[in-house]
Amino acid sequence: MTDTVVVHVVPRARVSAVVGAHGDAVRVRVAAPPVDGAANSELIRFVADRLGVAQADVAIAAGGGGRRKILRVAGLGPGESRRRLLDSFEPTD
Repeated sequence: MTDTVVVHVVPRARVSAVVGAHGDAVRVRVAAPPVDGAANSELIRFVADRLGVAQADVAIAAGGGGRRKILRVAGLGPGESRRRLLDSFEPTD
């Protein structure tokens, strides 16, 4: 099984976190700058951790150079990645 999820990435955050939905995407802040692939690496690490899968199971299928990316996640059913990421969203005020 393989799932895909659209994410809207905001680099240079204080901490990496899911911050909710952004249209059809999941908005994710990453604690890394968009330099030399650092933000993409942090995104993969963070998403794998939140989904409980290995980093090798998460890949950027499209959008590697932009904020809007499509991630491919091995081992999860359709829609499960988006649901799990949004379930891990903890609002902070």
